[in-house]
Amino acid sequence: MTMDVMLVTSRVALAPHVKSNNLGVMCVADPGFLISSNPDTVRAPDVAFISHARLNEIGKVRSFFPGPPDLAVEVISPGDTYSEVQEKVFDWLEAGTRMVVVVDPRKRAVTVYRSLTDITVLKENEMLEGR
Repeated sequence: MTMDVMLVTSRVALAPHVKSNNLGVMCVADPGFLISSNPDTVRAPDVAFISHARLNEIGKVRSFFPGPPDLAVEVISPGDTYSEVQEKVFDWLEAGTRMVVVVDPRKRAVTVYRSLTDITVLKENEMLEGR
């Protein structure tokens, strides 16, 4: 699958669940999150989810979202190296993202990080469950 197809698939799969259960908002197409300051570090996942609780806590945002998303999805594109993606995963987790999902279209696998030690690799026909 191409990255565009993976992004659409990720968003299409998550968006109805998020909306029907009034859980928060989905962001796609590289939304910016300010995950640390001095120096400022802004990361932009391919797909992100932010809960209503966090949105209410933060209030109106005029620039980059101050803090990490609750869920960050990174799709490995042909130009990405695995070390670049791993660096993003570490940054997300260190900033407080509760779950990072890395989609690898070449290997047809998904790696789910809940922490640096709680890691699950799923193959093509396995189910991803979030909590």
